[in-house]
Amino acid sequence: MRNIFLFIRRYFNFIFFLALQVLALSFLFRYNKFHEAAAMGVASEITGSINDRYNTVEYYFKLKKANEVLVKENVSLREMLRSNYQPADTSSRIVVDSIRVDSLKPYQKYTYLDARVVGSFVTTQTNFFTLHRGSNQGVAVDMAVIGSRGIVGRVVNVSNNFATVMSMISRQFKVDGKLKGSEERGSVSWDGVNPRFVQMRNIPKNIKVNKGDSVLTSDLSSIFPPNILIGTVDTAISDPSTNFLNLRLRTATNFSTIQYVYVVQNKQMEEQTALEKATRKTNE
Repeated sequence: MRNIFLFIRRYFNFIFFLALQVLALSFLFRYNKFHEAAAMGVASEITGSINDRYNTVEYYFKLKKANEVLVKENVSLREMLRSNYQPADTSSRIVVDSIRVDSLKPYQKYTYLDARVVGSFVTTQTNFFTLHRGSNQGVAVDMAVIGSRGIVGRVVNVSNNFATVMSMISRQFKVDGKLKGSEERGSVSWDGVNPRFVQMRNIPKNIKVNKGDSVLTSDLSSIFPPNILIGTVDTAISDPSTNFLNLRLRTATNFSTIQYVYVVQNKQMEEQTALEKATRKTNE
């Protein structure tokens, strides 16, 4: 308290001057319409500018929240797609206490988990993303990762709360694709040159291919759901030494701007890969 009195005593003249200035300005603006209008205009400009900046910041945070809500809604919608369900085998029957029961209800083959990209790094010809989802949230190695526009890559490493994803623009990454319409299948991979383009091989020359044709994931992939967009045809090059075309595809996903993805679990993949592995061993 003593310091406050000392401060007032020391700067009394200046404080008294400011008080008189405020009082004089209040009289000026209150009893003079021109000055009142001018003051209101300046005040409105200042408060409007402040509110605009505040609303911009507030809108940014609300937009981020809205985006997260939309991502979660997309998870629910994706899980409702017909392609995520395996139709029941109508010829099979379950026997319970000698009573035959039809098993006609389709069951869900793929489940989706939304994830946020929190980092990326490159090692020579391999590109990785880090996701803020890990084993505690249900992520496992070899799960598919897709974005809002198309495929992204597959999970290669997992910790408790994070996962690393090898993106499609990696030399080691390959996926089985098909041309939309003709259903002709081929192997899709990256040549390590341009991150916006991948290559599709083994398409017969008698297949009609046009620029802009879509290439989707095929039904033979054990990791990716079928009919997810890989990219669109940019150019088709005829290989004179073979009877096949080499297609240059523009990737559906823009890997430089990706922020949110979906981790996809094939609930039958473990069973399928175990059977295929056992079959290969018997043929060795």
